[in-house]
Amino acid sequence: MPLEIERKFLVNTEKLTIESEGTFLCQAYLSEDAARTVRIRIAGEKAFLTIKGQTNGISRKEYEYPVPVADAREMMQLAIYPPVEKTRYKILHEGMMWELDIFHGKNEGLILAEIELTSENQTFTRPEWIACEVSGDPRYFNSYLAKFPYRSWE
Repeated sequence: MPLEIERKFLVNTEKLTIESEGTFLCQAYLSEDAARTVRIRIAGEKAFLTIKGQTNGISRKEYEYPVPVADAREMMQLAIYPPVEKTRYKILHEGMMWELDIFHGKNEGLILAEIELTSENQTFTRPEWIACEVSGDPRYFNSYLAKFPYRSWE
């Protein structure tokens, strides 16, 4: 059973330097409720259909499959909310890969960093540009950001 174990953090941009090239991501949700989300994502020249189960702690089931980009563009027309757009940067820090997402459009101003783990209690070293953890805050789930964009928060 594929399992995603992920921790999510806000970023201190004053301490951040990006030295890699990012990938533009456009993702839309075809279905979402408390028990599951179905997402279509175009990442550069590739596309993926992803099904995620309900979050339990910082873990959830995740199934991801490549699909043709043309099909992904058509599936986006079935989305229940406008797509979420962001640029993703991969940053290696002390042997661990971090994904830094800089959001665009109605979520502009939001920058999140994520790290995928092999277990919920795996230890890792936080880069100096990591601010507070938001793993347990559902407002920072991309499916929530599609429905309630960051720029609309009070």
